[in-house]
Amino acid sequence: MSMQLMKKLAVALLMAMMVGGLAACDNQGPAEEAGESIDESMESAGESIEEMGESIEDAAEN
Repeated sequence: MSMQLMKKLAVALLMAMMVGGLAACDNQGPAEEAGESIDESMESAGESIEEMGESIEDAAEN
């Protein structure tokens, strides 16, 4: 095989892999959905704890 043909095949293969990777990013499986749900729950819990801390500070000042 000529070097130019091999380069073209390598570039075509790389492009196909990139397009496939991008398409795979759109489809979330159950593990990714569960992970996002856990992240949102942890963020919500953190905000609640922060609000509770602020309430305690306000109560201590009064």
